[in-house]
Amino acid sequence: MGEYSSLHSTLAEGLRTLGHQVTVVSNGDFWKDYPRDVDVSRPEGHFGGLRLLARVVRLLPTWRGYDVVQLVNPMFLELRAERLFSIYRYLRHHNRCIVLGAFGIDWYWVHTCSTEMPLRYSDFNFGKTLRTDKPAVREQADWIGTAKERLNKTIAEDCDAIVTCLYEYDVCYRPHFPQKTHFIPLPIKITPSYNPSNPISPISPISPITPISPISPIKLFIGISRGRSAYKGTDIMLEAAQAIAKRYPDRIKVVKAEGVPYHDYQRLMEGSDALLDQLYSYTPAMNALLAMSKGIICIGGGEPENYEIINEHELHPIINVEPNYESVCQQLELLAQHPEDVPQLKQQSREYVARHHDHVKVARQYEQLYLSLLNQPT
Repeated sequence: MGEYSSLHSTLAEGLRTLGHQVTVVSNGDFWKDYPRDVDVSRPEGHFGGLRLLARVVRLLPTWRGYDVVQLVNPMFLELRAERLFSIYRYLRHHNRCIVLGAFGIDWYWVHTCSTEMPLRYSDFNFGKTLRTDKPAVREQADWIGTAKERLNKTIAEDCDAIVTCLYEYDVCYRPHFPQKTHFIPLPIKITPSYNPSNPISPISPISPITPISPISPIKLFIGISRGRSAYKGTDIMLEAAQAIAKRYPDRIKVVKAEGVPYHDYQRLMEGSDALLDQLYSYTPAMNALLAMSKGIICIGGGEPENYEIINEHELHPIINVEPNYESVCQQLELLAQHPEDVPQLKQQSREYVARHHDHVKVARQYEQLYLSLLNQPT
C-alpha cells in the first residue's frame, strides 16, 4: 500500500518473478503515475477526501486475507491521519502480518534529525544546528505533536516488522525497535542492456576497463520535484551545475526535467552521463539508483556509511558532495577537468546497482523476511 518513487511497483515485479501474488494499491505517487493494480488517487475538489474515503470503504473487503500487508509510510493513503487509525486496525485484524516501511518522511525521521541529530547533516540539521528553511519547518510542524506522530508511533509499535531502505532511516528506527528493524536495499529493475555474463559481473571483482575514452561534453541531468526543490537541495545543485556549464561550455551540458510523468522522466534521462540528486542525503535513493542502473553517475549522497551498511568495499562510484554550493561546484569542476574518469564511473555505477539493488535479489530478501514473520509462533 502506497508508493514512493516506484519502490512498491518495482518490488512487486520482483516478488511476482519469485512466484508470489502481489497487489499494489497506490495513487501512483501523484504526478509520477507509477504502475499500480488498484488506484486510490484522491479526487480533486473540496470533497476529494470524502470521495476517496468512500472508495476506500468499498475496497476494504478486498483487502483481507493477505499474508503480508506492507505500508509505504504511516500515511499510506491520501487521507487525514485521524481517518487512517481505523483503516489500519481493519488491515491489522483481517491480514496475517503488517510491515511498516521506513521509506521517507515520518515522525521518527523528522524528530530524530531535529533533536538527537545522529547524522552530520540531513533534511533538518547541519551538525547540531537546526535548519530553519520553510520546507524543514513545515515538515516539523506537520509531524511533531500531531495526529501523524500518534499514528506513526501506533503503527511502529504494533506492526510485525519495520523495513528501512536507507542508512539514514535505519539510524532513526533501529534504536527504538532493534528487534524488528530490518535494512533491505531499494529494488531497481536492471535495464535490458545489462549483461550478466559480462566479465564485470555482480559477483566478480572489478576488472580494468580499457581503453578509456574521455566523454565530452559530459551531460548532466537533474530532475526537479514540484514544491520539494529547496527541501532536497536540487535548487542549489542546479545553480552549481549551470555555473560550471557556463565556465566549461564545451565540456558540460545541463538537462533539466521538472514535474514530468515517470515515463517522460526516464526518456529525458536517457543518454545522460551524470545525475545531480538529493544534496542532503548520505545515500542514493530510487531516482539515483535508477540512473546508475543505466550507467549514469550519481552526484549526491555517497558517504562512507552508505557503503558500510551494504558491505561494499570495492565499488565506490558515487561522486559524494557536501551539502553546500561550493562542494557541488568543486566536484563538477573536477569532473569537467577529468573526462577520462567518466567511462569507468559509469560502468561501476551499473555494477553497483546489479550487486546490491537488482529487484529480484531485493525481493528475495523481502521474501525471507515475510517467511520469517509468517513462521513465528502465534
